[in-house]
Amino acid sequence: MSSRIFQGIILQMKDATERTIGVIESSGAIVACSELSLIGKIRDAVAVELNSHIDSIVTIEGNTYKTLSTFGSYFDFAVFIEGEDEEARSLCAMAAVALNGAKQFYDEKHDKATFIKNIILDNILPGDIYIRSRELHFVSDVPHAVFLIRQEGKNDLAAVDILQNLFPDRQHDFIISINETDIALVKEVKKGTDVKELMAIAKSIEETLNSELYIKTVIGVGTVSGHLRDLAASFKAAQVAIEVGKVFDTDKTIIAYENLGIGRLIYQLPTTLCEMFLSEVFKKNTIDSLDAETIFTINKFFENNLNVSETSRKLFVHRNTLVYRLEKIKKLTGLDLREFDHAIVFNVALMVRKYLASRENAV
Repeated sequence: MSSRIFQGIILQMKDATERTIGVIESSGAIVACSELSLIGKIRDAVAVELNSHIDSIVTIEGNTYKTLSTFGSYFDFAVFIEGEDEEARSLCAMAAVALNGAKQFYDEKHDKATFIKNIILDNILPGDIYIRSRELHFVSDVPHAVFLIRQEGKNDLAAVDILQNLFPDRQHDFIISINETDIALVKEVKKGTDVKELMAIAKSIEETLNSELYIKTVIGVGTVSGHLRDLAASFKAAQVAIEVGKVFDTDKTIIAYENLGIGRLIYQLPTTLCEMFLSEVFKKNTIDSLDAETIFTINKFFENNLNVSETSRKLFVHRNTLVYRLEKIKKLTGLDLREFDHAIVFNVALMVRKYLASRENAV
């Protein structure tokens, strides 16, 4: 609990009474006080006495004390008022109400973010999620989506502040710093929110960080979770989106898990299985026997949905020239890309090769 929160309220109360008002913590140290010279002073005897009278108003050595709300059998903080008379007791009771409200608000705001971070990082047991969510007044079955924002090249600590200003509702949206480069946004969304809407949110994040801090980002968009316990899966989906995107969609800066398609399946395959697949598909020659121009032609052919006329127009070549190239590929690989089944196998093979190359570079 920040002593600054207590100090701010006490300084406001100071105008309403001439009596000294303060707060002590469990060690007996005064952490906030209207008389600044008393901050840091230790009252050991008071701490011992208050632990024996939780929730009671106690008068000790010329001051009246009342513990603030706590979940344990020992007090965390207590407010005190100068004097032992009835007015001191009344002022102490009212001050306790005000400070309890501030303490609860601060604790909930702080603990909610910590709670969410523990969920997405798998640092809390599933059974404890339900109990803790009730303590923090969470509605556990509200949909949330997780966005993982990774800063590229230049990292800026101010990115967290920018995102908190962009999503100011700190009771429903949570900005969580994961490490030096990664920031997670756990955002409450409406039921039925689709990928298009999530991509629009990610786009606003990218544009804001770029315009405010001139930093480049890659954003992974996780799945929509229907319950708090599913947040970890959504966070992992956002991580996978970034990792798979680096392999198969290198030009994209926003990647949604739901748009990864077959890429996310290939990414989870062992390299030995991938190498076996390539050797079985390309029995005549390896895929590496194809030159860069041929690979470029193949990619364009796939981009234009196996349409020979459209592909030749995009490549600025005659239709017959493209047909000749496709026949050449058929002779080299045994696969006719004009046939749908062969085209699927070849496209998967290209993706597998990309995946294997990324694994080799990572070693």
